[in-house]
Amino acid sequence: MNAREKKIYWAKAKVLKALAHPTRLWMAEQLAGGERCVCEFVDAVGVDFSTVSKHLAVLKKAGIVADEKRGKKVFYRLKVPCVLNFMDCIESVIRSESSCECR
Repeated sequence: MNAREKKIYWAKAKVLKALAHPTRLWMAEQLAGGERCVCEFVDAVGVDFSTVSKHLAVLKKAGIVADEKRGKKVFYRLKVPCVLNFMDCIESVIRSESSCECR
């Protein structure tokens, strides 16, 4: 593997790591339906504002979401909706495993 390929794989891993938390994955899936205010996530997830902001910052740093400040509120949107297509594949793997405890 050459240096350029390594960079690409590191970048891919960064995106996967950002989605590798249940709350962040849930947030990304919620954003597939349209932009949301941070305050909506705080209410839905049941954690404090700073925790939600940290999760969204991880998603933003990985290039998955973008934000826009409007007055005192910050709204997030999914920048690359195709990233969730991979989740359909993951769900297929989960369904195909006979010993999965997730069913």
